[in-house]
Amino acid sequence: MSSPVAAAPVPESAPLSEGARIVNTYIAPTKTFTDLQRNTAWWGPWLLIAIVSLGFVVVQKQIGFEQIAKNEIAKSPKTAERFEKLTPEQRAQQMGPVVTITAVFSYASPVLVLVIFLIMAAVLMATFNFGAGAAVPFKRAFAIVSYGSLPGVIHGLLGIVSLLAGVEKEGFNVQNPVASNPAYFMDATGSKFAYGMASALDLFSLWTVVLLGMGFACNSKVKRSTAMGIVLGWFFFIKLAGAGWAALMS
Repeated sequence: MSSPVAAAPVPESAPLSEGARIVNTYIAPTKTFTDLQRNTAWWGPWLLIAIVSLGFVVVQKQIGFEQIAKNEIAKSPKTAERFEKLTPEQRAQQMGPVVTITAVFSYASPVLVLVIFLIMAAVLMATFNFGAGAAVPFKRAFAIVSYGSLPGVIHGLLGIVSLLAGVEKEGFNVQNPVASNPAYFMDATGSKFAYGMASALDLFSLWTVVLLGMGFACNSKVKRSTAMGIVLGWFFFIKLAGAGWAALMS
C-alpha cells in the first residue's frame, strides 16, 4: 500500500517593506492591511502625510496667512460685517492674533494629524471591538488609520499643484482647496448646513472610508461590508454634526 502524500505547506506571504505597504495601499490595500498583523508600524504614512502637509503650507505662503485669515472671516457674513465696521487700527489689532494662530496651526499640521489619528483609532477600535467583537488592538487600529489616510497625500499634492498654477487670492479656501467635492463649487457664505453636507461627498474622504473599512475587515472577522458601514456611519455622523453646528453658529 502506498503511503498517503502529505499536503504541501501553504507558503506564507513575504513581509512587505514600508515602501511596499504604502504603494500597495493605493493599488492592493488588502496586502497592506493583512501585513499589519505582522508589523503594526505606522510612521511611514504619517511621515509622508506630514511632508506633504508642510509642503502645502510652504506653497500657500504665496497667498499669505493674513489673506487666508481674511478669507476665513469672509465665510461668515455676520463676522465680516462686524469686522468691516471696525476702524483700520482696530482691524489690524484683531487680525494680528488671528494671523498668528493661522500660521501656528498650519505649521503644526503634522502634530495635529497625529492627534487626529489617535482619536480616530481610539473611537474606531472601541466601536469595532465592543460593537462588532473585532478584538483589534490599539496599535493595529492606529496603523490602520495611518495607512487608510494615505489618500490625503494625493489630495495635498493636488492642492500644491493648484496653488502653483495660480489661484485667486481672495477666493482661496484653505479648508477646501481642490475640486473633489460639490462644496468646492458652492458659495461658502451661503447655507452652512448644505455646504457642510456637500463637502462630505468628497472623493478622497470616501476613499479613506473604504480603506478604513477594508483595514478593520482584514484584521478581524467582521465582514467587509459591515466594516465599511461602521466607518461610513461615523463619517457622516461627524459631518452632520459639524454642518449642524456651523449652521447654528452662522
